[in-house]
Amino acid sequence: MKTRFAAMALAGLLAGTMAAQAKELAGVKVPDTLIAGGQTLTLNGLGLRKKAIFSVYVGGLYLVAPSKDAAAVLAADAPKAVSMHFLRGVTKPQLIDAFREGFEGNAKEKAAAQNANVQRLFGMLADVKEGDIMVFSYVPGQGTTAAKGERVIGLIEGKEFADVIFALWLGPKPPTEELKKGMLGT
Repeated sequence: MKTRFAAMALAGLLAGTMAAQAKELAGVKVPDTLIAGGQTLTLNGLGLRKKAIFSVYVGGLYLVAPSKDAAAVLAADAPKAVSMHFLRGVTKPQLIDAFREGFEGNAKEKAAAQNANVQRLFGMLADVKEGDIMVFSYVPGQGTTAAKGERVIGLIEGKEFADVIFALWLGPKPPTEELKKGMLGT
């Protein structure tokens, strides 16, 4: 119950931060800050996820302190978040395939060890429409919260899962190098 309340409170805080607009990429205005676990995270950078010729989403990386070092961001047991502002509709199977591909290329062994949590994540996902926003935020001692819009869709405990999911964007084989570089502000 305590975890559920924390997740619901986080969703409310996330929703409140979406009004403050800061940077823009591909026509998407992204807020400067986001609240996770009662701590204000600052937008570290923005990147565009493209698949072939299609722009899929604008990704934003939020951190407690700015960093251009992907390995340090992944290793840190500190609050962090990634927002995905969708520029086109994506089906649940397409999302699952993209996540699966990202896990395979960036955290294969860790994802295998976290298979039950990976499957929980897949169960939480749903189709997204153009304009939808998904946020994955990690808070030490609580875990990774997944939210779609203003609604929390799930919480997965443990830093081990956070390491797996954030590796999707910050690992050695991100969806695109441009997305990773943009999120790291490089």
